[in-house]
Amino acid sequence: MRGGRCGRWWVAGGWAIEAFTNSPRRHDDLDPSIARSDVAALRQHLSGRLDVWAADDGALRPLVGQDDPLPATCGNLWLRASGADPWEYDVILMNVTSTRWTYKRDARISLPADEILWTREGIPYLRPEVQLLHKALGLRPKDQADFEACLHLLEPAPRAWLRSALGIAHPGHPWLAHL
Repeated sequence: MRGGRCGRWWVAGGWAIEAFTNSPRRHDDLDPSIARSDVAALRQHLSGRLDVWAADDGALRPLVGQDDPLPATCGNLWLRASGADPWEYDVILMNVTSTRWTYKRDARISLPADEILWTREGIPYLRPEVQLLHKALGLRPKDQADFEACLHLLEPAPRAWLRSALGIAHPGHPWLAHL
């Protein structure tokens, strides 16, 4: 889970699902993820390379300079080369320490930090069941497609974990009937 001087990082979002399922689909951007505690190191690393914007309450605001505070409720950082360029990265901020990950929408759901990732060819990815939990709230067509692509590939333990986590955080979710 180490990304050099920038701290911990891993691939999340649709790219993590695609790596797990080997089912390609269109992506609008790259979805790296970092621990919320590593934001300062990431911003320092990106300084002068990419513009950093904080997503908070459905709005984006630029983070200018290292002292510009990150809103406590910010869940994502959006990155691009400049205001004239398209967004390249949607950096997903996660509540994870060196030992524990906690679901941002329901603190009753957590796992040991070492259990939220898997690795392929040296690249760390968010485990599919954890990524699907994050996607569950949106239920966009691509989220449904990702769920369907994963469903037959999830082993019994990850499937049971997802069923339990959905039951706690999103009771009555339509995916529960398929798990």
